[in-house]
Amino acid sequence: MNGLRFSGKIILFLCMLQGIWSCKERTLDKSNDNNLEERQTFNLKIGKVVVQSEFVIYEKERNKGLMFRDSMELNEGMFFVFEKPSRQTFWMKNTRIPLDIGYFSSSGQLLEVHGAQPFDLSGIHSLSKDIKFVLELNLGAFRKLGIRIGDYLDLKQVAEFISKRGGNPANYKLPTPYR
Repeated sequence: MNGLRFSGKIILFLCMLQGIWSCKERTLDKSNDNNLEERQTFNLKIGKVVVQSEFVIYEKERNKGLMFRDSMELNEGMFFVFEKPSRQTFWMKNTRIPLDIGYFSSSGQLLEVHGAQPFDLSGIHSLSKDIKFVLELNLGAFRKLGIRIGDYLDLKQVAEFISKRGGNPANYKLPTPYR
């Protein structure tokens, strides 16, 4: 009988440890989410137009995107950078703002702009397989700001922003900015 009580106490102790460990893990995850809330913006030049953009290079940021936001200014957006060019698909899960999604080639040229409606889960697919950069702006903002198909990003500037975010531009096959 005493052996059963002792075993029960050990099981209770182990359950408490598991509970503490689980709480600690959730706290760590929340602190990582809070880091995403500290948004850094950069003045991204596209052709002759400058857009104030959040610069997204990490997967966790990519997964969150513009979810749960209620608005953005006309010249504000979110700029996504991928290590390898490929066909891209963006969806509007938990995204409340209607968006333009601009797809840029690995050379930095704007190839496509697609409109996207809030909460649309069907996905906005690029036509090109050579998409390395994506810019999300308010719906109609590319036209209103004068950003046109064929305009280019400054890839040296993109490399500098990657470096400032703690990434290595060489991983993206971009020139390493001089320090």
